[in-house]
Amino acid sequence: MAKQEKAITREKLAGMQVIDAQGHALGTVKDIAFTVGKTGVSLHVEDKKGQGRDITWEEVQAVGDFIILKPTTQTATTQTAQPKEEAKQICPTCKEPLSYIEQYQRWYCYKCKKYC
Repeated sequence: MAKQEKAITREKLAGMQVIDAQGHALGTVKDIAFTVGKTGVSLHVEDKKGQGRDITWEEVQAVGDFIILKPTTQTATTQTAQPKEEAKQICPTCKEPLSYIEQYQRWYCYKCKKYC
């Protein structure tokens, strides 16, 4: 039997909780975004602290009572391992030390204001 495609409205998506592939709540969908000149949709998600981030529609695995994201391409040990203090990373742009942001499991440069 063929899988039936189903459209999802903005009204249904707004307010839905977003969960990553490991089962962690990332936040709630506040709005839907389109980028001029590009195809695709992004979900603007805010966490409990009010910090926002955009998640592309390609990152979404399923939508039901919640929005579940696809697993990332990193290995599970890489994702969950907290970097050691002695393994400090340096920003390739400004050469300042990076800070590890556990929530996003990525290195961030506060001087350049970007993830590296």
